[in-house]
Amino acid sequence: MDRMYRVMGFWTGIFAVMFFLGDMPTTSLIFFGQTAFFVLLSYLKLSERMYIYLFGAYLTVFFVGFTYYTTFLMVPGTGH
Repeated sequence: MDRMYRVMGFWTGIFAVMFFLGDMPTTSLIFFGQTAFFVLLSYLKLSERMYIYLFGAYLTVFFVGFTYYTTFLMVPGTGH
């Protein structure tokens, strides 16, 4: 299970670099933070159950934050 967190860290790192190259610095910083979070968690050698609990907590925080942002903060139709 710890290897899957390294895989998630790899892919969030790839996305962070792509966001950075696409001139989206705020989004790239968020993804660099997620990369560091996943890679650090992968080296803690936790039990599989704890990794699943942490992933569930991560998804809960993400979905609550994303729903709040899209409902109350995002202004539709203001793209470039």
